[in-house]
Amino acid sequence: MTSALDTRAFEDLIFREARTANAFTDEPVAPEQLRAVYDLVKWGPTAMNSQPLRVLFLRSDEAKERLVPHLAEGNRAKTRSAPVVAVLAADTDFPEHMAVTFPHFANAREAFADDARRAEVARTNALLQVGYFIVGVRAVGLAAGPMTGFDAEGVRREFFAGSGVVPLVVVNIGHPDEAGYRPRNPRLDFEQAARVL
Repeated sequence: MTSALDTRAFEDLIFREARTANAFTDEPVAPEQLRAVYDLVKWGPTAMNSQPLRVLFLRSDEAKERLVPHLAEGNRAKTRSAPVVAVLAADTDFPEHMAVTFPHFANAREAFADDARRAEVARTNALLQVGYFIVGVRAVGLAAGPMTGFDAEGVRREFFAGSGVVPLVVVNIGHPDEAGYRPRNPRLDFEQAARVL
């Protein structure tokens, strides 16, 4: 059983104290840590257990250099210096995996025959998984620097040509350099963002 103190410390780790990282130390990120992130993320709920998120981890300088030209100028240097960069994408062919992996979804191909509906389900549920991914990175003790400032079509051509995989978010991952944090911006209060009917 987890104590209230342990719960508070975990909440601080993944929410209250966590920040978007813009710089990282030279400490490497082990392959086991990347696997640990995914092994947490896979348990987050998606519609019909669709799991459309696909993750491409870029570790080598050569792989990152293929990505850099497609990033907004302000995202290039920090991406080059990140130990790992994850390209998070939605697989619009997710029903193929559902039909093979889960026998009770044998009709998944037919259920998502409409291209526009299938693409929307893939995008919506992969974006849910993007949120889980950022929390997963924090939960294993790493820092995440998510970015949407990139040419998605260019990244698709570079890394996912000939597939139904559509890039959504790029996330720099590593051990945070405390000097790379910006001052924290305020957040909306409950009364500003929520209503109870």
